[in-house]
Amino acid sequence: MVRVFRVPREIRQGRSIVTQENMNKNIEYDLGEQPIEAIIKEHGLKAVDLVDNSGEQLTFKMVSRAVKGRRLTPNIKHKVLNALNKATGKQYKIKDIFNY
Repeated sequence: MVRVFRVPREIRQGRSIVTQENMNKNIEYDLGEQPIEAIIKEHGLKAVDLVDNSGEQLTFKMVSRAVKGRRLTPNIKHKVLNALNKATGKQYKIKDIFNY
């Protein structure tokens, strides 16, 4: 059995479906210093400590973005939170380490 997929006319004609009207230009990606930075310094931790204590796939880049205040997906926020809780032995919440 052969399946036939219908290709949208915009793509067949070489036009992009994503238009300026569809994109939200007001998203702020650089959100400044986050509380997680102070918590990490308070406990004398470094990015390697969080990456090593993570049972999930957490990278140095994810930790760096969290500390610098770049907007993270909810999934990455939870990975950073779980690693921080394991490394410090405390139970922080998302609102304790991120202010957005």
